Amino acid sequence: MNSHPAFSGARISGCWALRPDGSSNSEGSLDRLLPAVATTLSPRKRTTSQCKSEPPLLRTNKRTIYTAGRPPWYNEHGTQSKEAFVIGLCGGSASGKTTVARKIIEALDVPWVVLLSMDSFYKVLSVEEQQLAKSNDYNFDHPDAFDITLLVHTLRKLKQGKSVKIPVYDFTIHGRQKEWKTVYGASVIIFEGIMSFADKELLKLLDMKIFVDTDSDIRLVRRLRRDITERGRDIEGVIKQYNKFVKPAFEQYIEPTMRLADIVVPRGGGNMVAIDLIVQHVHSQLEERKLRWDMAALASAHQSQPLPETLSVLESTPQVRGMHTIIRNKETSRDEFIFYSKRLMRLLIEHALSFLPFQICTVQTSQGQDYDGRSFHGKRITGVSILRAGETMEPALRAVCKDVRIGKILIQTNQDTGEPELHYLRLPKDISEDHVILMDCTVSTGAAAMMAVRVLLDHDVQEDKIFLVSLLMAEMGVHSVAYAFPQVKIITTAVDKKVNDLFHIIPGIGNFGDRYFGTDAPPDWSDDDLDDPCY
Repeated sequence: MNSHPAFSGARISGCWALRPDGSSNSEGSLDRLLPAVATTLSPRKRTTSQCKSEPPLLRTNKRTIYTAGRPPWYNEHGTQSKEAFVIGLCGGSASGKTTVARKIIEALDVPWVVLLSMDSFYKVLSVEEQQLAKSNDYNFDHPDAFDITLLVHTLRKLKQGKSVKIPVYDFTIHGRQKEWKTVYGASVIIFEGIMSFADKELLKLLDMKIFVDTDSDIRLVRRLRRDITERGRDIEGVIKQYNKFVKPAFEQYIEPTMRLADIVVPRGGGNMVAIDLIVQHVHSQLEERKLRWDMAALASAHQSQPLPETLSVLESTPQVRGMHTIIRNKETSRDEFIFYSKRLMRLLIEHALSFLPFQICTVQTSQGQDYDGRSFHGKRITGVSILRAGETMEPALRAVCKDVRIGKILIQTNQDTGEPELHYLRLPKDISEDHVILMDCTVSTGAAAMMAVRVLLDHDVQEDKIFLVSLLMAEMGVHSVAYAFPQVKIITTAVDKKVNDLFHIIPGIGNFGDRYFGTDAPPDWSDDDLDDPCY
């Protein structure tokens, strides 16, 4: 178990006694005890588990928070130096765990979190168990009702910053939906469930353990409201299930785990004293774990080193050099810039395809003769463009690869932290066995390219099946990608030696996206910032 000196022991004694209004009086009617947070938060619809189909967003007065996480940034070695900070929330059914989680997220004011519910990991029921569930005779409040093995595996991967597939459990049919949801790791992961502390392997993954302690009468009233209005149950069935399974399970499995908690929060989301203390500690932990992208250090890390063997540069014929002359010239019109960029892209893509695996293939010609040729030796070719400028290379790939599948990644730099952040991702299904052409028009420091490669690896694409294709690269970016991912093939039409203090490629090509799309470059543009949207 982890200790937290800031909290002076296993519990915050003050949080045990204080109400949100500062009083300690526990008397009053049941309605008065029910927290008023429901009037400030939108009603929680829980016909399915937390990983549901609507966008994973939590909107506050300050910002929009993405609760499906994002791949955290990796250093120049392609590894993540710090694991995510995982908060475990435990408590009885309808104790207010999700409300506490949302309050913590709002108070943390960080843009990327993962909110993982144990409800997503109920086991798939047999036909007999389905019948028991329909008659309220199946025990959903027992540790054996959960797929703990899958849960531990999933949470461990999230903590390491990997992408995972989360099952979506439908409470109305007592089963999993066909489609699973993709969730990414983040700086903070909040994991909530009635059995969050019931397994030793789960406990090892939790950096902070919080128990939400709510009066049993309040929990019963909340459960009645939820199951009747949201899950279509009748009152007799809810009470039957509560008395037969929920209450005994709380006393046997859940309440005893309160002693494992670092913090006990009475009355759930209304106890802002406890939540404020939790948030202060998490902020201090995040400061210690902060990883900034040190571009200056990276710029000097590979000076005077030979270019890697994984790099292939298109032969600089007079034709290729002539096209570079045109597109590098600041006086070139937009029409000519587009025309000659497209010509160069076509040559580049054709060159890149020559590195795909081929096998001998014998065919018979129209003259009845055998011809020993070659055919692609792989399952599929998929193109992935790094938005926005990388998208301009898609037509060249489609022109030479019939029916090629295309994915898209948008990466932008957080101006406060300097970290690349994933803002949009759409990858074709079953990409893990494909050979992937990763397209970006210019690569300066390599940060965006490295994160894009990391996203592909998180989706189980093999490193040696990734081909990074770019019109122009700086030596710094080439070294960065090759050092982090030595099996990725890097293919370009030219490599410029220098990057200036603003990380612009020198002599460079300018802001490719702005020149291609005819938009105005911001005053602090970088060759692969925003349009090739990260450094």
